[in-house]
This record gives sequence, C-alpha cells and structure tokens, in this order.
Amino acid sequence: MRENLHRFFRAARGAGVRLSPAESIDAMRAVAEVGFADRSVLRDTFLLTLAKSDDDKRALAECFDLFFQQPEIDQPGAQDNQPQNSNSNDESRAQSPSGDAAAPSTAGLGPLAQMLLSQDRNAIAAAIANAASAAGLSEIRVFTQRGIYSSRLLEELGIAQLRDDLDALTASNPAQAERLAAATEALRDTVRDTVSQALALYGREESENLRNEILRNAPMSQLDRRQIEQMRVLIRQIARRLRERYSKPRKRQRRGHLDVRRTLRRNAAWGGVPFLTTWKRRHRDKPKIVAICDVSGSVARVSDFFLLLICSLHEVVSDVRSFAFSGHLIEVSDILDEKDADEAMKDIMAKVGFGSSDYGRSFADFEKLAMNAVTPQTTVIVLGDARTNNLDPRADILRRVSERCKRLVWLNPEGRMAWGWGDSEMPRYATYCGVVRQCSTAKQLERAITDIVAAYQ
Repeated sequence: MRENLHRFFRAARGAGVRLSPAESIDAMRAVAEVGFADRSVLRDTFLLTLAKSDDDKRALAECFDLFFQQPEIDQPGAQDNQPQNSNSNDESRAQSPSGDAAAPSTAGLGPLAQMLLSQDRNAIAAAIANAASAAGLSEIRVFTQRGIYSSRLLEELGIAQLRDDLDALTASNPAQAERLAAATEALRDTVRDTVSQALALYGREESENLRNEILRNAPMSQLDRRQIEQMRVLIRQIARRLRERYSKPRKRQRRGHLDVRRTLRRNAAWGGVPFLTTWKRRHRDKPKIVAICDVSGSVARVSDFFLLLICSLHEVVSDVRSFAFSGHLIEVSDILDEKDADEAMKDIMAKVGFGSSDYGRSFADFEKLAMNAVTPQTTVIVLGDARTNNLDPRADILRRVSERCKRLVWLNPEGRMAWGWGDSEMPRYATYCGVVRQCSTAKQLERAITDIVAAYQ
C-alpha cells in the first residue's frame, strides 16, 4: 500500500498540488492511524494533511476520486435479473439432457480464461491492478504511450494463453468459445479504460510542462484568447517563484560570514575562546525600483503580463514606485499595493489603458511627478515598444533619468528587427539605457525580471 500512496502523491503533484516530502510523510502517518477501510475518512485525511488552499482541496479531491476509482468491468452475456426462484433453476436444468452439460466447463483452461468465463469481477479487477503494477503503468506520460501500455497489461494478464484457450474452445465447444471471445473484447475495453485513467493521473504533469514550455517561448502578442488565459496562469506562477525565491533572504545571508581573525582578536582576553563573534557583512544598497509601463493599444496584448510582473515586484521589493501610461502618465503604486492583481489591472486599464501612446508627454509627466525620487540607488525599468506615433520622443528626459539613476533598463515586447522601423524610437532611447532586452516571450520576461531582482540580493 505504501507504493500506492507514493503513486497517489505523484498524481497529486501532477494535478497541481504542491507537496513537500515532509507533508507526504505526515500524510502517510495519518493514513496509518485511520486505515483504508473507510474511503471517505481516507479522503478527508488527505484533504486535511495535504491541501493548503481551496484550489488544492478541489484538485486533490478530483485526483483522489480518479485514483481510487475502479475500472468498470463489463461482462457480456451476464444476466442482470437472475430468477430468484430456485424452482426455475431446477426446471432449466431439467430441460437439458444433463445438468453438468449446461454449465460451462473450464477444465484445462488458463487462469484468465477461467476468470472471464466465471465472471469473477473481483478477481479480474485484482488481476488488472497487479498487471498494471508489473507493467509500470504509473510511468505513462503522453497519450502516444496508450497502445504500448495496453499491450503490456494484456501480456501481464496472460493474453497469449487466452488466445490458445480460445482456439481450443473454438474447435471443441463453439458456444463457450463465443462467450469467451465476447469476454475478451470486454477485457480489452477495460484495459484501455485503465490506461486512459492512468494517463489522466500521471500524464497531466508532463502535458502541463510541455504546454507551459511552448507558452513560455511563444510570442505574447500572437496568443489567442484561450492561450491568453493559460499565459496569465503561467505569469502568476513566475510571479510566485519570484516571491518565494527573493522575498525571504536566508538568515545566513543577512548575518554574513564569520570573520575568524577579528573574532580571535576580540576574544584574546578569554584565551581565544570565541565568546563574542564578529561577522563579515557586505554592504548592499537598499533596493529602489521605478517601473514605467506602457499600456497603450499597441501593446494591449502584453500589458496585462507586464502589470502582473510589476505587481510581483511590489511583493518582493519594499521600495517600488510604479507608473502606467498611454497618452499621459499616472502613478499606480497605491492601486497595486491595495488591490489584488486582477482588480488592479482592470482599474489601471480603465484609467489609462488602450489609448494612443505619447512617450514624450508621458516622460514629461514622469519628470514632474517622480524625478526627485530617482537616486543613484534606483533602478528604472521601462516596459514598452517605444512607438511614439511620430510625436516628440523627448529622449532628453530619458537621458536625465539615466544620469540620475543607478541603472536604466528597457524591456521591449517587439522583436529586434522591428526596432527603428516606422515610428519606433527604440534606437534613440537605447542610447541612454544600460540594459535593453527583447521581452516578447514569457521566458525572456522572467529572465529579465529575475536578473533585476537578483542584483539586490
């Protein structure tokens, strides 16, 4: 049963439930106390020990029901409504020349043929479970493996012996051979259902990883509506990883490293016994980030993703000021701090989103609102396509920002081949930027934001 629990934990991780080894051990200890007799109690035990949110509970409950669901075994020719009166049975035996001749004879047949002819559902279910374990069905990952694992299960069940038994019965007892052939087809259907169930359990994580990898490398401006929703989920996962990795520095990093020389000198009065320790601490500037995000119509498809990453910056770095613009610029720091990501994005887009971009006016608004906040410790991030609609780009303001800040980073969702064509002023702006990156995919965006945040750790 321990192996079954390990497979269930693997399936739960594939369903999106994050399980640590410690949580898995706690769940196994709880299961050892409650036992396996009552399935509802076992289900509640997993929900209490493993689920950390409502979404985890829903995913874990669905995974539990699917994992412990027994495949429906169809027995063709079975009588659903058998006569309850024993006299009718006696009459049916009397109509045949011999009572023994009416009953199917299974002598000399293999164990699988005997189970199918006797219609022993429990024995068949147990045999399929044992065959699935022997065939390594929990290792299935993609749908193209269904045929391979179906063949493996049938081989483990003894399909070769079953074919021989069927050929022998065809020659000696055609009626019984017909019943066995129908039961064999029902067995194949049950095996296929078992493999499909295993694929739904164990292949979900692989399919999810493959889909996410394709999305991570897909241009965000070319996604359809269904992919946009999937990309939002992916961006939230990226933001969560940023929070988990950088919002809680390790205690050793905060404390520094032991300075052996100074510690020994400081404790000379005690014969060198280190009662008092001295630590080497590397001075780090307090991180300050100013984010300026273009939410105009030309970047409408990617502005949501930019705002989600900026929202994650507010949770990772304590001193962040954020601005959004299209025709004019406003500060959105309070909106991102006070509201959740979805509500904040709707509010920001309602105020300044989907307009015609005017970088010159927006930079002028920024100079009036927040130029004094830009210091030699500040990293300024501009997220936009640098398309000015042939208006004054005001690159002089960007030059002054570059002179005042620690680093000026520009993240452009367009491909580099489009920079400088049409109304794009990217080459002119790039002159004053310390870092210029193409961020047309989620992978490029994650790498850029990670590098920015990691510079302060």
